[in-house]
Amino acid sequence: MNILERFLTYTRFATTSNEESTVCPSNPDEFLLANHLVEELKQLGIRDARVDEQCFVYGTLEANVTNTCPTIGFLAHMDTSDAASGKDVKARVIENYDGKDIELSEGIYTRVAEYPDLAELKGKTIVVTDGTTLLGADDKAGIAIIMDFLQKCQEDENIKHGKILVCFSPDEEIGTGIQHIDLSQFPADYAYTVDGGKVNEVTYECFNGASAELVFHGNSIHPGSAKGKMINACQLAIDFHNLLPVFDRPEFTEKREGFNHLLGMEGDCTRASSAYIIRNHDAELFEKQIRQFEMIRDFMNERYGKPVVELKIRRAYRNMKECFEGKQYIIENAEKAIRELGYQVENEPIRGGTDGSQLSFMGIPTPNLGTGGLYYHGNHELLCVDDMKTMVQIVIKIAQASCEVK
Repeated sequence: MNILERFLTYTRFATTSNEESTVCPSNPDEFLLANHLVEELKQLGIRDARVDEQCFVYGTLEANVTNTCPTIGFLAHMDTSDAASGKDVKARVIENYDGKDIELSEGIYTRVAEYPDLAELKGKTIVVTDGTTLLGADDKAGIAIIMDFLQKCQEDENIKHGKILVCFSPDEEIGTGIQHIDLSQFPADYAYTVDGGKVNEVTYECFNGASAELVFHGNSIHPGSAKGKMINACQLAIDFHNLLPVFDRPEFTEKREGFNHLLGMEGDCTRASSAYIIRNHDAELFEKQIRQFEMIRDFMNERYGKPVVELKIRRAYRNMKECFEGKQYIIENAEKAIRELGYQVENEPIRGGTDGSQLSFMGIPTPNLGTGGLYYHGNHELLCVDDMKTMVQIVIKIAQASCEVK
C-alpha cells in the first residue's frame, strides 16, 4: 500500500472528537481507526502493536544498530476537528494540479485569490474534498507519513536507526487526549508530532491556552412591564463580549499576537451562556487576558448588585518553548534534515496547541513537524501528496541522525 492509498483509507473513518464528552476517546468510532492501525502496524512487522483502553495505539520499531542512541518517538492523532463535518468524506485526487481555482463541487470553489498558497502546488498531486466536509489531513496525513516511514525502514536495511516508538493518539483536537497517554508504553527520550502544515516547518513554540465558560443569569418578565425589572441574560452575554478588547479577536491577530475567541453563545432572557478560548505565546500577556475576563465579571456583578455572571477558567496547556532549553539538538536534527532536502527552515510559532506541547511538560520534549496539509478545520482543507512523500524522507533523516556516532 502506498502513502496515498493509506491516507485515503483513513479518511473513510469518521473520527470527529466531541468537546462535550467526559471520556476518552470522546468518540467511540476512534477505536475503529485505532484497531485498523494496529492491524496495519502488525502487517508492517511491528509485532508489539496494540491499542489500550483509552484508544492510544503503540508500537516499536527495534534498533538496527549496535551503538547506544536515544529512543525517539513519532506521534500523530486520529481524531479530526468538529469545526466541519468529518463524516462521509469524499476525497478527490488531482494529479498535475494546474494552479487554478478548484471547483470542489457545483458552486463551491477553492480560489487562488483567497488561498494563495495554492500557487505553490502547481504541477503537484493534491487531495481535496467535495466541499461539504473537511478532509482529515489533520492529522491522518501524519499517520500515513509515519506508516510509510516504518515500511521504508523495514524494506531498506541501509536506513540505520535506533529504537523508534510510534503513538497514534485520540482527542488531540479537543486538547484532552494526551493527558491519558501511558508513558510506560511510550518511554521516548524525545519525540516529534507529525501534525503541522508545510514541510519546511519545525515548530517548538505554541500558545499558552485556556478556556472560559460563562453563565449569565437574567430575570424574565413580560416586556410590556419590563422597565426596571427585566434583566435579559442574552444582553448580559452581549455586554460581556463587547467589554473585551475588540482587537484581541482572532480576525485581527497574527504571529505571536494572542486572542480571545468566542466559540459560541446561546440562551434566552432567563439564562444564557457563552464559551471562549484564550491564547497567547507570552505568559504574562496570557495571564493579563485571563484577568480581563475576571475583571469584567466582577464589574458586571457589581453593576447589578448580584452575581449575574458566573465564570469558569480552565487552563489547557503552556508554551512548550521552555522545555527545549539545553536540548536544541532535537530541533537542530529536524532542521538539518529539512535543509538537506533543499528547503529553507521556518520556525513560526504554532497558533494553537499540539499533543507535543503537553507531552513536553510531561518530560518528553516534542516539537512539531509538517505534513503537507493546508487549510485545516474546514471544507477547503487539502493535502499535497508530493509533500507527504518529502516528509517521509525528513522523518527518515531525523531517525538516522539520532543514531549517528558523534
